[in-house]
Amino acid sequence: MADPTDDDHKLRDGRGRFSRTLQGAQRDAYAAQLRAQRWTYQQIADELGIDKSNAIMAVRRAIRDACAGPGKELVDLEVTRLEAMYDEVLDILNADHVLVSHGKVIYDQAGNPLPDYDIKLRAIDRALRARESFRKLLGLDAAVKVDATVHEVTQQDLELQEMLREAKARTDLEERQILDGGTDG
Repeated sequence: MADPTDDDHKLRDGRGRFSRTLQGAQRDAYAAQLRAQRWTYQQIADELGIDKSNAIMAVRRAIRDACAGPGKELVDLEVTRLEAMYDEVLDILNADHVLVSHGKVIYDQAGNPLPDYDIKLRAIDRALRARESFRKLLGLDAAVKVDATVHEVTQQDLELQEMLREAKARTDLEERQILDGGTDG
């Protein structure tokens, strides 16, 4: 089952991204079987003809795939529950609530009951919390990858920068002297 290239189990979709093939999924499952038999990642990599990091990723993909069915059912159940709660909150938000103090409705000067905005504000807060739960559950707030390059600055680099600054300052001074000397003559 050795596969010399890791890209053989992937195809590009219409947007240029890789999508997995059946062969790739089978290879990932085989990698997970080997891992379950206490093979090291390096042994799995050697068996599959890939490097160690791809062996690790293959096992992780297999575990993710194995959990996808029951995991999806659980996510669907939680989404259904959140939708029901969100609908209840919207019903509360859309209802008319009157201000009550000490068990009595409070009226304005024209005799109209005053609206209770506190109930609406609390409903808005609950709606926002429900939406946050949706976003977390569905992974919509996943961390953004940042690609950063770090350059180490050595003492030699700092000294070189200082020499360049001094040389530039000398050159600027010489140019000013030449220009000043050229206008005097």
